[in-house]
Amino acid sequence: MVAVARLPETLGLAALSAWLYLLLGRGRFWDAGPRLPDDPPPRRWPRVAVVVPARNEAAVLPDTLSSLLGQDYPGDWHVFLVDDASEDGTDQVARAVAAAAGGAERLTIVAGSPTPAGWSGKVWAMAQGTEAAAAFRPEFVLFTDADIVHPPDGLRRLVALAEARVLDLASVMVLLRTEGFWERLLMPAFVYFFAKLYPFRWAADPRRSTAGAAGGCMLVRLGALRRAGGLEAIANAIIDDCSLAAAVKGTGGRLWLGLSRQWQSVRGYAGLAGIGRMVARSAYAQLRYSPLLLAGTVAGMSLAYLVPPALAVWGVRRRRPAPALLGLVSWGIMTAAYMPMLRWYRLSLLWAPLLPLAAFFYTLFTIDSARRWHAGRGPEWRGRAVGRQEPVSSPAASAYSRGEGRQAHPSDRE
Repeated sequence: MVAVARLPETLGLAALSAWLYLLLGRGRFWDAGPRLPDDPPPRRWPRVAVVVPARNEAAVLPDTLSSLLGQDYPGDWHVFLVDDASEDGTDQVARAVAAAAGGAERLTIVAGSPTPAGWSGKVWAMAQGTEAAAAFRPEFVLFTDADIVHPPDGLRRLVALAEARVLDLASVMVLLRTEGFWERLLMPAFVYFFAKLYPFRWAADPRRSTAGAAGGCMLVRLGALRRAGGLEAIANAIIDDCSLAAAVKGTGGRLWLGLSRQWQSVRGYAGLAGIGRMVARSAYAQLRYSPLLLAGTVAGMSLAYLVPPALAVWGVRRRRPAPALLGLVSWGIMTAAYMPMLRWYRLSLLWAPLLPLAAFFYTLFTIDSARRWHAGRGPEWRGRAVGRQEPVSSPAASAYSRGEGRQAHPSDRE
């Protein structure tokens, strides 16, 4: 009976301990950084192939493809757009956009072939674009989603960063759209939770196994991609960006992951249901399809995000000062830790105390992702069923986890 009576205090102490660890021991994931620097230009601008997987993207290409074709990159570069069995005239719109922008000679449209067994659709499209670019003989490949608007100097800044710091993969977390209630509640939280899973500074630290990337914009050194086993190494990965980062880092590659406002997604999420479908596509894959990890995630999210406000309210109403204080302090730390991300998105700080509500919905999305997988189906994505995918293990990533990866050398250039 005594143990049950002290349960609120125990939960409050556990939640406070969790937030002190997150605040002080998780790579400063909460501070909305690092941010893309302006590094000096290299002596020689390497050749870059831009690969754009595109499925039913006709509506966004006038903004996004024109931004790619308008790059001020001083070196040789070419865009390879892979039309992944689109049903909306994506290829015709792409040609029209290129002609209007005066960049038809910089665009090659690759007609995607059916996705073979053992491949996820996006990774297969990336592989086809990379193969089509082989004759161009690039030193870097920029993988970018079709819904991203790039700044005119974007490619130049990414290459300058990669060359100055001898990076094998440089990735920018683009600015996501926050136009309605649900997007404002959930999309900054999406980036916040992503940074908590893959602290950006840890990804850049060669001493740590953490490897992360943001699939909307990834510049990869082709030699490093080949050492990692090519895209075949992540063929059936649903979380293609972080799988690719793990494969590159697993063979000693150097990573950089950070934020920039200059790259922006124009993708709309169709409210709460649309955001739920987006998260459900990959949430259970992130947990390696493990019911045990799912249970641990639900328990951890509940302890960190739901217990503090519940304890604060319960403690005040029951006149239990200790649980109320513990809940309020934890909720306050949580709120303060979320404010830098809201400032980054230029949203009101009044959204910060609502982080527990966002966490509640993301927990539900994760449970739904597991439910769909165990039912033998997956959510639809870009008008096509994702289907049930089995876990994939990259040999390169496994080697890194065993400490067998070697460090990249500046002379490893293709």
